[in-house]
Formats: sequence, C-alpha cells, structure tokens
Amino acid sequence: MANRFVQKLCGLAELATDDRSAIEKATACPRRYVARQDLIREGDEPGPMFVMLEGWACRYKILPSGTRQIMAFLMPGDACDLHIKLLAEMDHSIQTLTPAMVATVSRADMQALMSGHPNVARAMYSAQLVDEGIMRAWIVSMGRRSSVERVAHLICELYLRARTIGLTGDDEFALPLSQLLLADALGMTAVHINRVLKELRLAGAMALARGSATILDPVKLIQIAGFNENYLHRRLRKAL
Repeated sequence: MANRFVQKLCGLAELATDDRSAIEKATACPRRYVARQDLIREGDEPGPMFVMLEGWACRYKILPSGTRQIMAFLMPGDACDLHIKLLAEMDHSIQTLTPAMVATVSRADMQALMSGHPNVARAMYSAQLVDEGIMRAWIVSMGRRSSVERVAHLICELYLRARTIGLTGDDEFALPLSQLLLADALGMTAVHINRVLKELRLAGAMALARGSATILDPVKLIQIAGFNENYLHRRLRKAL
C-alpha cells in the first residue's frame, strides 16, 4: 500500500528515491488505533511527531462546560506538530475518528532525516505552512461566514485535500465524519448542521451519505462557499 505521507510530501518538493526511502524507513513501524482513541491529551508532555498513514483524526479541546471544539481534521498523509517537543505540555488533544494506522517519529530522528535530506525538510516546512493556512481559513469561517457558507467551504477544502492524496472518485470522496463531528468543527449544533446539509442538497450543490460526500455541482458549491483555494497552496503540488 502506498505511503500517504510520502505521497503528500512528494507533492510539496522534488524528492529523490533516497529521500522517499528515508521517509518510509522513519514511518515503517506504525501502530494500529481504534476509532475515538486519544493519541495524546491536553496537559500531556509532548512526545514524538505523529504521522497519519491510514484513517482520520482530529485536534480538539474540551471546554469547562463539557462541550467540544474540533480545531482540525487530520487525513492520511498528515503529520502532527513538527516542533511540538519544544513545548512543556500539550494545549489540546488529538484523537482518532476512525480506525487508523499512525507512525511516530522522534524529534531526534526527524531532525536527522531533515538535515540529511534537504528536500524532505523543504516539504515538511511547506506542509506546516499549508496547515497554518488552513487554520486561518477556519478562523475566518467561524468569524464571518454564514452557516451555509461555512459548511460548503469545509466540504470544498476536504475534497481538495482528499484529492491531493488520491482519496477521491469523480465527484465523490470518503468523508467519515458524522453530523455531530461537523457541528463540533463548525461551531454549530447537530440539528443546525442537518438543516444546512438539507439546504445544500436541495440546492443541488452536494449530498452527504454515511461515510461519503458527493459534489453534485462543483461550481454551485464553490459559489455558495465563496471558496478560494489559495490557502491550500496547491501550486506547490506538481501532480495536480
């Protein structure tokens, strides 16, 4: 099976055969996790860098009221926190959303990999900048987009991210996110999410089924979202 981490980094920098082999070696011993299992919790001492090889995860915080805010979705190929070991403790938690295969790379091993393979370092730094762009886009959504725009924008983003690593069909892609998870990510209730998804379906823009999403009319969905993919910096990716 293809190493999604290698696949993602190859889209961000020109990686030679020895670069790809070094990445594969660093992630060669993944651990299997069940769904809804914490990889690390808020308050824990930061450890190695997590690399998602299969499955989805999320970053989240639990508020004193018990409510949850999801701050990022992690897909196959995503790496969690290149420099996290510099912090004294975690300020959020990371949890799998589906069964997952997750590799861990120590800070020392990652530093050795990046110093010995400059193009890998370039790809890693580029990936980190894209992650920061996604975070800024989420902040804009939470602050200024309407509920319909917010949902449409997230679906556009997730579709393009999935396409980058080869996880899409023609207009359909795997989306293992319940309405409750979408609600926790978008600052809405599950009931409100349900109404918005129905509105988007009736508008002929998209449809959400159990475990997948279908883009019925890409132009209409983009127009509803006011979507501009510049923050994903896909011009870095030669394959698309």
